Amino acid sequence: MISIACDVCKKKMDDPQTDRNFFYVINHSICEPCKDNLEYQIKSTVRGREPFTMEWYEKLLRDSLGKAIQKGKI
Repeated sequence: MISIACDVCKKKMDDPQTDRNFFYVINHSICEPCKDNLEYQIKSTVRGREPFTMEWYEKLLRDSLGKAIQKGKI
């Protein structure tokens, strides 16, 4: 049986085949609450950015996710 754990909060998913509340973001598995917190955290930065580029957004997302994994929370 496959076991999936959130890379941020280390919460394990009991049954990954029926529960679909994990997301794969930039080579990391994260749970839905951590994904929501990550999106909330970067929302204000993204709204104020002009001109918006996908390269900048990917770097911001990668940096924010890396910091969250190091701290163990978002």
